[in-house]
Amino acid sequence: MQTGERGAGTVLSAGLALAMLLLMALVVGLGQAAVAAAKAATAADLSALAAADTYRGLIAGDPCQAASETAQRHSAALVACILNPDMSVSVDVSVATTLPWPARGLARAGPPPDDVPPGQP
Repeated sequence: MQTGERGAGTVLSAGLALAMLLLMALVVGLGQAAVAAAKAATAADLSALAAADTYRGLIAGDPCQAASETAQRHSAALVACILNPDMSVSVDVSVATTLPWPARGLARAGPPPDDVPPGQP
């Protein structure tokens, strides 16, 4: 063995260990992003349904307030609440994450749009 190659195995091992740590951090980050996205989607769906029921008069109160309260119960914040003339509600919610950006969820609840024929998804 030549003296110029001494310690090369240690450097290679340290490099591989660092690469594995970075890969594991990436996988954990992607997992957190997926969980946060699912949480945001669920909060948006439930907030839109609560707002639509209130907008249609099935529940007393303000539709956007109902959406905000439902979003808060699911650890989300209501970003936007739009009451559409067709008695539907569109909501946008945000969920805080440990990542540098929040997860966002969009949902619409209410009767189907007029351009959808009966019996069609």
